[in-house]
Amino acid sequence: MTDRLVAIVTGGSRGIGRGIALELARLGYDLLIAHFDFNEQGQPDDGNARATQKEAGGLGAQCEALRVDISKAEDRRKLVELAKSRFGRCNMLVNNAGVAPTVRRDLLEATEESFDRVLTINLKGPYFLTQMVANWMIEQKKQTGAGEYRIVNTSSISAYTSSPARGEYCISKAGISMMTALYADRLAEFGIGVFEVRPGIIKTDMTKVVTAKYDKMIAEGLTPIQRWGMPEDIGRAVGAIAEGRLDFCTGQVLNVDGGFHLRRL
Repeated sequence: MTDRLVAIVTGGSRGIGRGIALELARLGYDLLIAHFDFNEQGQPDDGNARATQKEAGGLGAQCEALRVDISKAEDRRKLVELAKSRFGRCNMLVNNAGVAPTVRRDLLEATEESFDRVLTINLKGPYFLTQMVANWMIEQKKQTGAGEYRIVNTSSISAYTSSPARGEYCISKAGISMMTALYADRLAEFGIGVFEVRPGIIKTDMTKVVTAKYDKMIAEGLTPIQRWGMPEDIGRAVGAIAEGRLDFCTGQVLNVDGGFHLRRL
């Protein structure tokens, strides 16, 4: 059990999730990071989770890591049960876990298998994990009569930007945007803020395969701020939410994209 604020961060072992987890650790949160990593040989790999756990500990946080497949109901239950038994509370849920299509295929050739995989992990999993954690947050608030409770969903500029070679990913992130609005509406009466953080082009493992493409596009002015985004940029945006600076802004979208969302002539 802990008297400190506690956050669950899915996909928290590397990339954007790691940036978020470490920022929350700096702000005094204890952490439960969920991950489902594999090495280059396709074998389960806990190395990144252990490294992030150690770094968070160095920042003063108690940090647990759990390997879970967020698309599976039983794994979601295990995650919440560990949070209850280890920390006794959850003040913040960050739905960050997500995958890209294994193979980018044109919209006219995309498969149902890929669609089902991406939508189940990127949208169905967060949707029902949020349901579970939100109900727990409501219970906590009723028991204590007070407390800070917030939910953050990581979407993407792909929520509104067409990429016909990975349509299933775009659909999943557009769904996250509506999910944010729905939960913000439903949970407002309980004082639980729900937010969408919308990253742009961020330097992570997911974007590694298109580094040269985006290097060129950024240099040519794709974004007003002409650099890659970093996981720390997303972490700082989530940190502002975690500190309560945006508590009157439930349902808000934070574009962390170097200005990509601006329409320029």
